[in-house]
Amino acid sequence: MTPDSSTASVSASVSADAEPRRSRGDRQREAIITAVRELLEVKSFADLSVSMISERAGVARSGFYFYFDSKYAVLAVIVADAMEELDKLTHDYAPREPDETPAEFAKRMVGSAAAVFGSRDPVMQAFTLAQNTDAQIREIMNDFEDTVIEKIVGLVRQDSGARPITDDLPALVRMLTATTAMTLSRDSGFVGRGTDPARALDVVERLWLNALWGGDATELR
Repeated sequence: MTPDSSTASVSASVSADAEPRRSRGDRQREAIITAVRELLEVKSFADLSVSMISERAGVARSGFYFYFDSKYAVLAVIVADAMEELDKLTHDYAPREPDETPAEFAKRMVGSAAAVFGSRDPVMQAFTLAQNTDAQIREIMNDFEDTVIEKIVGLVRQDSGARPITDDLPALVRMLTATTAMTLSRDSGFVGRGTDPARALDVVERLWLNALWGGDATELR
């Protein structure tokens, strides 16, 4: 065997071995994320420990720390995934179409947020509610919300038909976004106790329409 063929053989062997390692690594990382999602169905984020997550994921604690610095790092990944999904659903926050009424636009945007919360329920619910008592979660969620707010403000400023109720558009959108998030997380202060959350969601859509376009609430019916 020539030196060149020997080198090529070794390289091929290394590549063949490396691919399974990467695949195993991807599976372990995903298992950790899945474990957090599953555990949040029965426990609060505050009650989760790295040991608990590792055991659920079937990886060693050292394996957990190979991929994540802390349980908050897992949270950041989950929130980033939600952000990516919201980007896709809104077509990266595309402006209102020429033939799309403000009412249709408000319904579509709130509906996109509802879809993201719904696909990650109860994970997003847990994170949204936990930010009231956990500073690190609040920081992560604030980063997420700031990005969403900046994009929505840009959308409204491009819309020649918008008639916001205040010139302070960032503050207005922040208030609407926070109300939407707490409604979608089914906080009892926003949706009531034992009531249909769809009723509150209908009100949220009307809030967006009237606050940003001065629209007639009957347009949403």
